[in-house]
Amino acid sequence: MHRSPTAEAEVTDELAVVRPGLLPRYEAELPGARAAVLSRLWRGLAHDPLPWVTRREQGRDGLTLCLSDGRRLHGPRPDPYATGAYVTVVRLDEAEYDDPARLVTDLAVPHSASFAAELGHSVASLALSRAGQEGRATDAWPGSDWEWEQRIVDGHPFHPTCRSRPGFSVAEQLAYGPEHRPVVELGLVPVRAEECLVTGVWPRELRDGERVVLPVHPWQAAHVLKRVCEERRAGHPLMALRTLALPGGPHVKTSLSARLTSSVRDISLPSVAASAVLSEFAETPAAHTDGLLHVTRTLGAAAAGSPDFAAVLREPPEAYATGGERVLPVAALATTELPRSPAWLAGFARLALTVGLRLLELGVALEAHGQNLLVILSPAGDPLRLVYRDLADIRVSPARLARHGITVPGLPARMVTDDERTLRRKLFGSLVAGALAGTAGSGPALTEALRTAVRDLPRTPDLAALRADPLPTKALTLMRLSPQTAGDQWAELPNPLA
Repeated sequence: MHRSPTAEAEVTDELAVVRPGLLPRYEAELPGARAAVLSRLWRGLAHDPLPWVTRREQGRDGLTLCLSDGRRLHGPRPDPYATGAYVTVVRLDEAEYDDPARLVTDLAVPHSASFAAELGHSVASLALSRAGQEGRATDAWPGSDWEWEQRIVDGHPFHPTCRSRPGFSVAEQLAYGPEHRPVVELGLVPVRAEECLVTGVWPRELRDGERVVLPVHPWQAAHVLKRVCEERRAGHPLMALRTLALPGGPHVKTSLSARLTSSVRDISLPSVAASAVLSEFAETPAAHTDGLLHVTRTLGAAAAGSPDFAAVLREPPEAYATGGERVLPVAALATTELPRSPAWLAGFARLALTVGLRLLELGVALEAHGQNLLVILSPAGDPLRLVYRDLADIRVSPARLARHGITVPGLPARMVTDDERTLRRKLFGSLVAGALAGTAGSGPALTEALRTAVRDLPRTPDLAALRADPLPTKALTLMRLSPQTAGDQWAELPNPLA
């Protein structure tokens, strides 16, 4: 069996110093973490349009990938919608691999070395995240929104670098990772108002006379801004890690110039400039959903001349839950004790598709993955309404909106498109291949839920495309292996409705 111990050994050495009591549990979690990352990787290898895979052969005992250099990579028959660690070993010619990092190293394709390093970090960080959960009960329903978010331990359900945090030491992961339940002290940095771009209403408590006070993540302050913050304010990190809930206050999205999963988490100056206009605009399409969708308002945004030094203040989603209702990210549904029966899944899918397709018909394609999309549950656990947050990655169609008498305000050019394929990819790839698939947990469960959910939906061209075309999903493995290609790249999955 081939294995790459580098990242695992680094975490072992650091953990022995900063939290030695956690070391036995971490080592016990490593095999499961390898299988979880390998399962995500196998999904990408099986379905992404990788240029060095020349043919895919389905057999009774699984799937074989024929590589351009003549080698053959064999593994189990892939379920593109499975969220469990169902792949424990794959075989490259006659060699067996249970370690995704070592497998990618030995594939020796372009950019495999850097990707293998990310996979090694993903395995090690995932084992560390799981190690910290021992003895924590998950049957009780949390009383606050941030507690729901901190129950999400494994990260993205389909991304092979689901827990990759290069640049974070073990001590920093324990101090800042939401799954470790820390309290994080945000730095408060005063900046002269004339040096700041500010939109919306910046609150009085974050002003110091004529100066604007910017919240700064402590990792960013130490590693990027290279400054010590004398004033601090405590917050609870959410599943996005760089976004924190301030007790009794808003959610704060901070700049964090580290690569987490796939992206460097800064806040662009155009997004700060457009934040107030975009937030106000979102209220119009949301009003066309008969109360089924709420969009959290952006209260204010500010940047001190750089994406590395910026912050956005958002309304907390729990503002839209009343009378014993609970609001939680869709990604957290898998952590609940809800009886996610076929009927429950179908009802949730119907709610999500009703809202997503209605907005798409109007001309707004949501990036409705399990982090941005939240669900409001009744006291009995029934899905009632949805909440959407973080508008930075939506797509807006002027032509579609014009048909409904809605004018597009001044938005960043990357958000605006009339291309139907782009709009449908944005919604279907995030909502169906992401949030709904992650909630269902397998292809058969997703198929049953979708087939029941679509029966009574309005017959629009978008629904027809959803039912007939291959299901788009971001080609996450291809994207990590082609860093020279900007923007999203796409794969096509078997359509559960076909």
